[in-house]
Amino acid sequence: MKITADSNVLLRVIVGDHPAQAKAAEDILRRAEVVAVTVPTLCEVVWVLAQGYKIAAADIAQAIRTLINGANVAVDRLAVEAGLAVLDAGGDFADGAIAVEGQRLGAELFVSFDKQAVRLLERRGLSTRLLAQ
Repeated sequence: MKITADSNVLLRVIVGDHPAQAKAAEDILRRAEVVAVTVPTLCEVVWVLAQGYKIAAADIAQAIRTLINGANVAVDRLAVEAGLAVLDAGGDFADGAIAVEGQRLGAELFVSFDKQAVRLLERRGLSTRLLAQ
């Protein structure tokens, strides 16, 4: 069976705060031939862990790395690694993933009102522009 895991499934496994759901989530992820984990799902997971559970960025990054390195996990590794690099640098996971996906869709410039995102992405060698606020 090949599945796409929703953010609530991944959160149950990572957080384990609902034992029955955590077990069901672990079982389905383990049994699946392929677990597709989308970038939007990971953006949601990161946001919930940071905002809802107040988990430190380093711990979130480790949980995401553990998840994406599962033998049966299919993920847009380039976008996820970019998101993790920005998260590791103190920014938002989503900003890194968005910038890389935009490039792959043909964009040449990442534009934002977010000063931190622009600064962190520039450090990674991306062309950026901070829009006037």
